[in-house]
Amino acid sequence: MPARTGQQFLDGLKASREIYVGDERVTDVASHPEFSGAAEELAAVFDLQHAEAARCLVPDPETGELINASHLIPRSREDLFKRHAALEVCAEHSVGLMGRTPDYMNVTFAGFAARPDEWAQKGNEAGAENLVAFQKELRRKDLSLTHTIIHPTVDKAQGDVPRAGNDVALQKVGETEHSIIVRGSRILATLAPFADEMAVYPSYPLPEGADAFALAFSIPMTTPGMKILCRDSYSAPKNAHDFPLSGRFDEQDAFVIFDDVEVPKERVFINANLAAYNTVMRTSWSPNIMQQTMIRAQTKLEFAWGLANRMLKCINGKNPAAQEMLGEIWSFAEFARSAIYASEMQAKEYPGGVWFPDVRPLHALRSSLPFWVPRVNEIIRLLGSHNVFAAPTEAQMRNPELKHLIDRYLKGAGDVQAEERVRVYRLAWDFVGSALASRNEQYERFYLGSGARNRQTHEMFSDPTRANRLVDQFVNIQPQDAKGGSACPQAA
Repeated sequence: MPARTGQQFLDGLKASREIYVGDERVTDVASHPEFSGAAEELAAVFDLQHAEAARCLVPDPETGELINASHLIPRSREDLFKRHAALEVCAEHSVGLMGRTPDYMNVTFAGFAARPDEWAQKGNEAGAENLVAFQKELRRKDLSLTHTIIHPTVDKAQGDVPRAGNDVALQKVGETEHSIIVRGSRILATLAPFADEMAVYPSYPLPEGADAFALAFSIPMTTPGMKILCRDSYSAPKNAHDFPLSGRFDEQDAFVIFDDVEVPKERVFINANLAAYNTVMRTSWSPNIMQQTMIRAQTKLEFAWGLANRMLKCINGKNPAAQEMLGEIWSFAEFARSAIYASEMQAKEYPGGVWFPDVRPLHALRSSLPFWVPRVNEIIRLLGSHNVFAAPTEAQMRNPELKHLIDRYLKGAGDVQAEERVRVYRLAWDFVGSALASRNEQYERFYLGSGARNRQTHEMFSDPTRANRLVDQFVNIQPQDAKGGSACPQAA
């Protein structure tokens, strides 16, 4: 089966699953008022891959059927460029607001399957075979996959990962001839209501004795015993004028409970193997997945810059302070674009013939975004001032008694008509001030770990050789010579 259409995606959501919003169990995700807006937009993403086939679709290496390039295992720098084009198409559709569109997990599992040597270490050969087989199924069926990889916080003093005796975190509690049985909970399953499958895989390393928590697998959303508890919906009625973003792009987040769930053994990638769990994510995951995550983030920053520009155009805002803030957003977007470009141009080949981007600029960008995005939102609020509240609803704009007055008294500078001004400022508020905007800022603050945590761990991914050489030429001083003269600094 080749790349799916939007209707095929929506049809896949009809199967029964335990998804709750509020106290209601949702029986039809696609038509439910809390989910329908995002469901339609995700369907549009599946349709978009056909409308933009030249940028999005590539032949499956085994069947020749057209698949989304996000499923591609890159075998050259040129393959990374192909994948970039498809990822950009997807990111542009939601202007980067949806952090977990299906291409995220497509890229993740393509990277996993590209390195079976990593997954087969520490006696996990069978799990590696299962993973490769699953990635083939994922790409050929073009499934929508979500994941839940974070252990719930119970007692911060005990650390961020579970230890033996923890009865809350997801763990293996039994085994049959054909399955393992798991029990517990995990977070944060973004996109869960709109997924066909739920994946579990490693995050932070586990301590000694925590073998039962060392799991990786994927199961259908219809699996008995898996319960999806969604946060409050921030989806507004779908109205391009009043709610141009929150009516469309609430991708949802969920708390997942596994109530004695049976996982077929052919879908298990790590089976209580602590050594494998603690090693498989250490080398190639970051450079692979961050191509997708940073293209999305750069798209969002560029949208924010364009939005801020349009806001100032509406009121002819050319004062130096406003222009300085506008330049600040531009610099963030340009740094992001440049980091992605550098990472792709400096890509390298890994064992097995797979190519991934250079991780260094991507790690720097990853640690900066949690600080940049809140600042961008602050700037847009400052530029918006009171104007974001002087933006009538669509009903008011269409009221014959009010329309001519709004056109007269809410016009913008120059040739900017009231309709444009109102739409721009409503868009700005939906981007930075709505319930969805608040969720998105919180999401970005902790996206792939907080900025502070990523800065603290940068040494793990950095090569200090050149930096040390530059310092050593001044501090690596030779003893004075016998005549009392001082020796020259020696370069390392």
